[in-house]
Amino acid sequence: MKAMILAAGRGERMRPLTDNTPKPLLKIAGKALIEYHIEALARAGITKLVINCAWLGQQIMDKLDDGNRFGVTISYSDEGEQALETAGGIINALSLLGNDPFVVVNGDIWCDYDFSRLPEKPAGLAHLVMVENPEHNPAGDFSLQDNGYLHTEGNNKLTFSGIGVYDPGLFSNLPNNKQPLAPLLRKAMQQEKVTGEKYTGQWLDIGTPERLDELNQRLG
Repeated sequence: MKAMILAAGRGERMRPLTDNTPKPLLKIAGKALIEYHIEALARAGITKLVINCAWLGQQIMDKLDDGNRFGVTISYSDEGEQALETAGGIINALSLLGNDPFVVVNGDIWCDYDFSRLPEKPAGLAHLVMVENPEHNPAGDFSLQDNGYLHTEGNNKLTFSGIGVYDPGLFSNLPNNKQPLAPLLRKAMQQEKVTGEKYTGQWLDIGTPERLDELNQRLG
């Protein structure tokens, strides 16, 4: 199984920290944020990684190189100056990801999730890890049903963690351009093709300098 780490975003809400440093290279307790993901994936036996780059992407490539020091192999999907958003970035990297289901992780989250828990193949087109709603997303994203499927509507909505397993079929016949992931997931949910799980461990969306400081204080 391969994994993709999404690392192409500009990180507007993190400015001025991201003016000269890409968000995945911001430090958490002395270690670059993206390194936590690489190490966690390696522990789970997922060693073939794809990382997409755009804003200051060369810094990421220079920092991580081929991944050998982490015990992984890294391929890069360079999106140029303008990031393609989540779905666009995945579509652009499909030739590197192959024909089997793959893991995708948002590069701007921090968590202690064990990636070995993920299914190697989703029951439908996607399997998403959900978490309790944080203060910045109180309404949640999707509703996890008793049968394990996710719906766009329903009670007790949870927040999408940014961790998922995707079948390449979710992206088939789509143009290679800038586009978000949420509309594709909603469409698949309407067809009962997205399952989910609730994770209750540590998770934080590093979306603002304040949250970065909070996590550094917690782990420092």
